[in-house]
Amino acid sequence: MTAGSTAPFADPGARIPQRLAAQRASVSFEFFPPKDDAGEAVLWEAIHRLEEVEPDFVSVTYGAGGTTQDRTVRVTEQIASGTSLTPLAHLTCVGASVAQLREVIADYQAAGVEHVLALRGDPPGDVRGTWVAHREGLSHADELVRLIREESDIEVGVAAFPDGHPESSSIEQDVETLVRKADAGATFAITQMVFDADTYLRLRDAVAAHRDLPITPGLMPVTNVRQIARMSELMGTPLPKTVVERLSAVDGDPAAVREVGVQIATELAERMLREGAPGIHFITMNRSTATLEVHQNLLSWWA
Repeated sequence: MTAGSTAPFADPGARIPQRLAAQRASVSFEFFPPKDDAGEAVLWEAIHRLEEVEPDFVSVTYGAGGTTQDRTVRVTEQIASGTSLTPLAHLTCVGASVAQLREVIADYQAAGVEHVLALRGDPPGDVRGTWVAHREGLSHADELVRLIREESDIEVGVAAFPDGHPESSSIEQDVETLVRKADAGATFAITQMVFDADTYLRLRDAVAAHRDLPITPGLMPVTNVRQIARMSELMGTPLPKTVVERLSAVDGDPAAVREVGVQIATELAERMLREGAPGIHFITMNRSTATLEVHQNLLSWWA
């Protein structure tokens, strides 16, 4: 099966854009930054379990508002130096001057990190608050993309918002923003978590009319109804009525919620892959079991 391209399997040493262009659909995993040493132990357990399926890349996010940045940078550098995995480092403009951003970029490059996801980031303390840039910093993700490309030979990815960025007024504005990021030097994009394949496909096709920018959908198997509702609210990603109804029907039965969550994630992934998505980016919440179940259900796409 193909993921909408004609290139053969990617070389193991290829960078992320080349892996996304391979005939085999890509698979990647996203982890959340640990808040303490106990959380870091859980994270590394998940990383080592998921390393066994040989993903195309993995990433570790910053916490809300840019918190846990130092731990995120350290863990990402350890992935680059101590595992067989290809890390996608995260970098935001939150609370950082241009000089500080240059330092992090240099540290990443020195550690052998070849890929960075460039993000403006959310307002510190309140993700729905008003964005205020550092007085010596940057205000937009495309500015950060340009800075990374000027300072290094690192490959740069960016975020995409199928359901609209919280500060956007239309899909046209979201498309313009992605095109601007591509013009600045971004070579791939990863979406916020997707629960409606149609919104992903609409954004992908609209961007494709302007730029050749592979956009990989983010996907998270639901294992906790309240947790996903809270994340949906914070990210501004509405849960479709059909998803809410299926989860609500089994709410209160953790095993059934987990089973339905895996089913929904599998169905979404299959639909988007059939429609030409270059791969799937699994948002793991640092737990590997449900993610591995969905991955197992989709084995024919990774063959």
